[in-house]
Amino acid sequence: MPRQHVNTHIAMIVCVCLCLLAYLSWSAPEPDINASAPASDSERTTSAAASDPDAETSAPAPAPATASAPGPDFDSPQSVTVVVNKHRPLTDRAYVPGDLADASGVQLRAEAAAAYLQMSADAAAAGIGLTAVSGFRAADAQGLLHDSYTQNYGVSTAEAISARAGFSEHQTGLAVDIGNNDGACSLQSCFATTPAGAWAAANAHRFGFIIRYPNGAEHITGFTYEPWHLRYVGPDVAQKLFDAGITLEEHAGLPPAPGY
Repeated sequence: MPRQHVNTHIAMIVCVCLCLLAYLSWSAPEPDINASAPASDSERTTSAAASDPDAETSAPAPAPATASAPGPDFDSPQSVTVVVNKHRPLTDRAYVPGDLADASGVQLRAEAAAAYLQMSADAAAAGIGLTAVSGFRAADAQGLLHDSYTQNYGVSTAEAISARAGFSEHQTGLAVDIGNNDGACSLQSCFATTPAGAWAAANAHRFGFIIRYPNGAEHITGFTYEPWHLRYVGPDVAQKLFDAGITLEEHAGLPPAPGY
């Protein structure tokens, strides 16, 4: 074939290829510059929630409730807030606290003894002399004391000033009878007017003690006014009773116990 014919054929083939490439470039779809990577799990969840307005959004599970602190124990002999009265005897007549300690010559439970010694020291610093007259008393000793009062004063008076065996706070090791160093008005209602009696009435609660048988509460406690009879219940409870001016029975929500 002549050279000029060959060159003509080549030129025609090149033109056809160029036209074909131009056509393909023009007809191909342009890439979407806004396209993003595949959605994450959280994005898919958000998208699904947005597309379905009725879909519920899950919330974090609430934290477990914190257990409230237990309230005072008014039943167990080992509790410093145990309530012993004419309706509530100690379940074990032979009960003896296992932690008795010396409190200026009488025995009290260790916690009550420490509180009494601190109270006595603070009173002395204020110029007030306190003396411990009686503390822990076993059931048999309490029975003998009650019998003695009954013989000397009669049943009615004995029941108003002395507990029967097994019904006495002294057996808990949490009760202490106090007096003046000089013995003035010992175990008498006039003790309230003495320096020791007045100081104890105003300050004993700071050390965890209450006047267990207050004036005017005989119909609740079952005993006549005893300003010398202190009962350890711990500072928190003692403060509450002092502020409210109520008895231990009322604080515990228990019925009055004027008789057996």
